[in-house]
Amino acid sequence: MKILMNTELIDREQAKVDIEDRGYQFGDGVYEVIRVYDGEVFTMDEHLERLKRSAGEIKISLPYDIEELKNRVRELVSVNKVWDGGIYMQVTRGVSPRNHLFPGSDIPAQLVAYPVPSKRPEELQKTGVEVITAEDMRWKRCDIKSLNLLWNVMAKQEAADAGKYETIFVRDGIVTEGSSTNFYAVKDGTVYTHPANNFILNGITRLKILEASRNAGVNAVEKEIQASELDQYEEAFISSTTIEVMPIVKIDGKSYSKGKPGPVTLSIAKAFRELLPDHKKNGVL
Repeated sequence: MKILMNTELIDREQAKVDIEDRGYQFGDGVYEVIRVYDGEVFTMDEHLERLKRSAGEIKISLPYDIEELKNRVRELVSVNKVWDGGIYMQVTRGVSPRNHLFPGSDIPAQLVAYPVPSKRPEELQKTGVEVITAEDMRWKRCDIKSLNLLWNVMAKQEAADAGKYETIFVRDGIVTEGSSTNFYAVKDGTVYTHPANNFILNGITRLKILEASRNAGVNAVEKEIQASELDQYEEAFISSTTIEVMPIVKIDGKSYSKGKPGPVTLSIAKAFRELLPDHKKNGVL
């Protein structure tokens, strides 16, 4: 495997992280995961623009401009012959003696990018998944795709320990998002999802789902969902770059859409697939 480390394509075995890299010591950095379908990078512009925004929000200057980053991603896909998978990209504030204060402008940001496996979870998409809820104890800048993911990791593990697929966060009685997903609920044919503010990450797949909903003739509303009212919704689903549209069949043990993927969810999943490169439109849910 070849990886991109700053300006060089090197072998995976050569890649080293300095012990004083601020990403390693402080989680001081941002990241993206970009999906590749049949060798074609999907929504690359949106992902890289979000990377730029996240970096800007924490005052990191990207080592490349967006056009150069695009070229680098395409180069990684080509040299590694990525056909069905993804590219992980991370930028940290750089290497400097450990100090909470930012280093000077002479310290360059550190970039790494490399291929990651990613397969559509088709069987789970057909059956749907069970999730649990937990208190959202993350910081209040969830709109930044930061390396600081400890509470997300703990919540994901809590779900796994309970034999469930995902943990859905609740903050002050409001459903926000999953530990690594965006959340949606359906009532009377309308899809509801949390507004894109500082309490959630505005997922690229989330944006495509809103587009897919319009294409499918489904009304989608960005509105806070009260956790106490979840049992009033007929369907629910989650989304991310790697899982696309994933139906939920149980939340905290309560069944939705009679324990199987609901019709509105399936129509949105089909419309989402229609947004993918032409050669991926077959085999829709």
